[in-house]
Amino acid sequence: MATGGSGDVLTGVLTALLAQGYSSAEAAILGVYLHGLAGDLAARETGQNSLIASDIIDFLPAAFKKME
Repeated sequence: MATGGSGDVLTGVLTALLAQGYSSAEAAILGVYLHGLAGDLAARETGQNSLIASDIIDFLPAAFKKME
């Protein structure tokens, strides 16, 4: 996940969680986990070498579903 824009995706996830009322600590823990899980799911589908930041975004819904 060391690809251009992946940090921006993480920032967006963290900001969205903060806007929903999560504490800073909760947002950090949940956001980093969801970002990583979405990245793992995307990498399984697209391959690690071709992973781009938008793939992480595309797999965020699946990551949230796995958390349910």
